[in-house]
Amino acid sequence: MKHIVAALLAASATISPAFAQTTAAPVAVPVAEDFKPSSLNQPGQQYPQVNSQGYARFRIVAPDAKAVKVSLGLGGRGGTVLNKAIDGTWVGTSEGPLDEGFHYYHLTVDGGMFNDPGALNFYGSTRWESGIEIPAHDADFYALKDVPHGRVEQILFPSPSTGTQRRAFVYTPPGYGKTPHTRYPVLYLQHGWGEDETAWANQGHANLIMDNLIAEGKSLPFIIVMTYGMTNDVKPGSPGGLASFDIRPFQTMLLNELIPYVDRTYQTVADARHRAMAGLSMGGFETKLIAPKHLDTFGSIGLLSGGTFGVDDVNATPGFKDKVKLVFVSFGSRELEGGRARAPDGGPRPDPRANAAALKAAGVNSVFYVSPGTAHEFLTWRRSLHEMAPLLFRG
Repeated sequence: MKHIVAALLAASATISPAFAQTTAAPVAVPVAEDFKPSSLNQPGQQYPQVNSQGYARFRIVAPDAKAVKVSLGLGGRGGTVLNKAIDGTWVGTSEGPLDEGFHYYHLTVDGGMFNDPGALNFYGSTRWESGIEIPAHDADFYALKDVPHGRVEQILFPSPSTGTQRRAFVYTPPGYGKTPHTRYPVLYLQHGWGEDETAWANQGHANLIMDNLIAEGKSLPFIIVMTYGMTNDVKPGSPGGLASFDIRPFQTMLLNELIPYVDRTYQTVADARHRAMAGLSMGGFETKLIAPKHLDTFGSIGLLSGGTFGVDDVNATPGFKDKVKLVFVSFGSRELEGGRARAPDGGPRPDPRANAAALKAAGVNSVFYVSPGTAHEFLTWRRSLHEMAPLLFRG
């Protein structure tokens, strides 16, 4: 059954007012029936499907159910109500096209929350969620290509401060280990709220982004370390809990346990100039709390939808101008629209563009990047890593 939607033709900020006044009235655009299985489906599963316009179509086998809904996005905001077919399946198409890139989603069946058995699962929203990928026009930079590939391996390291053996994932670039005397810089890359140490490789394709950049000669080869950032008790499912988040347990684990373990185990250059910290959303919040106070450990800092640095931050941090080689800040364009973007702790956020420009004027190597047409989502952060990586450990 075809669904008809209204395509609202809005004038962008770059269109002149005169042109905007003469824009044609909204027209009805049919949903293209060229749906194909999502690239993130379980092997052999035909649904969910995505079409060339970015619509998603879902089909669920639940003959005894009374109501089925698909909830998309962190926390299940938004949704698509499915309709029951004669054969007992439930089918529905999203009301409009979805943003390009990766999205979490889950099913609500008669009030209960379930994952889609047709899709692969990804850890987000403090639980394993189903995932769907809307093909992006610029997906080539994180595509799996016939280039030399690095490795992503799981490590388990002792953490006396937490009384546990903790897990991290480590990306080593192509050629790592072939020459025992070659040493590499390290990026400590943190996930967002409700995610874990699997996020950057699974949802973010960090390894493929790096493989492609290195193959193109655009980035120096370096190691990436990804670990779980929630070492203390914060109520699950409540982002507002960041306001009372205690950074000290994670900071102790990172500085005193993980970094020494990595430097003992891998062929690293163990100094601040060759060590960076960055993170998305909550991971950026953690980065800003830790890295500026430990400039003898980290020489480059990246905040991806995770706050901003201002001149006051620099002036309050002794040695910042001399020790910090790069400050990289990024957001999705929709995060900045109408001043809607907030600090990770929910408080008001200063203008990150103005902050970045002020840092540059003050002599700091400050880079600000905006991902076009994206919000607080993984395509923003994939693009951000793609922009940041070539800048790290240069000079």
